[in-house]
Amino acid sequence: MTAAITTHDLTKRYGKSRGIEKLNLEINEGEIFGFIGPNGAGKSTTIRTLLGLIKPTSGSASLFGEDIATNGARLRQRIGYLPSEVFYYDNMKVSDLLRYSASFYDKPKKEIETRMYQLAKLLDLDLNKKIDDLSYGNKKKVGIIQGLQHSPDLIILDEPTGGLDPLMQQTFFDLLRSENKRGATILFSSHILSEVQKLCDRVAIIKDGKLVKVESMKTLRASSYAKIRLELAAPAAKSSFKLAGISNMAAAGKNVSFLYRGDVNAITKLVAKLPLTNIWIEEPELEEIFMHYYKTDNT
Repeated sequence: MTAAITTHDLTKRYGKSRGIEKLNLEINEGEIFGFIGPNGAGKSTTIRTLLGLIKPTSGSASLFGEDIATNGARLRQRIGYLPSEVFYYDNMKVSDLLRYSASFYDKPKKEIETRMYQLAKLLDLDLNKKIDDLSYGNKKKVGIIQGLQHSPDLIILDEPTGGLDPLMQQTFFDLLRSENKRGATILFSSHILSEVQKLCDRVAIIKDGKLVKVESMKTLRASSYAKIRLELAAPAAKSSFKLAGISNMAAAGKNVSFLYRGDVNAITKLVAKLPLTNIWIEEPELEEIFMHYYKTDNT
């Protein structure tokens, strides 16, 4: 399978401050790839380096097999990018701004214009309004159209849903699935884990500028971790749950939950000693897995 994005020991430092450190990442063509971590983890630095907007301190990044450092201008023709914050000329009409943006791409003007109107209708955006008259959510819609109107091969999204109401978020996700279906690769960077879980095929977890885990969503959620919830007849002491493999434990009165990875016989023996009234064994949510990997002792 061909790689849309490849990084080799990609590193960016800001003086003595850390940006990203030796990132080795491969994203296949046609994937919807999630990139998750809290603010400051290195997501935006990675994206700006991939786009050639900042130069790496060391290491390399290539898109579709071409080095971004030497072929940046040509590669950016194939990219649609939505930054986390969008800033525009306030006095411009939306349609004028989008046409100006479209002029930078080597695609037929009529083709992009048709696409612009289609996307504006889908996202319920008035093209005749001035940028200054738009709400934050509608400015984000302008950014979405700007990033997609030239039908890019690679779509890079940095915290893309801010300002969109829940119904518009769903419309946006459906649009991304449609873009992916036509062949676009999507890098979806977010700290909102439910979005990543809903949309992505694979996910990378980044912490303090370093990759902690890269895995398929299916494997990550079923990677021998189980979420166990217990309902007890009476509260149990925390010492009752001392067993290797238990993590992310939470207790509220008679209700206890935790993640477990280990021998099934060992956990069965532990649970059998408790005043149990009910038990649920489930796949953990992405957020719970994320918190597990984000603990200090898992670096």
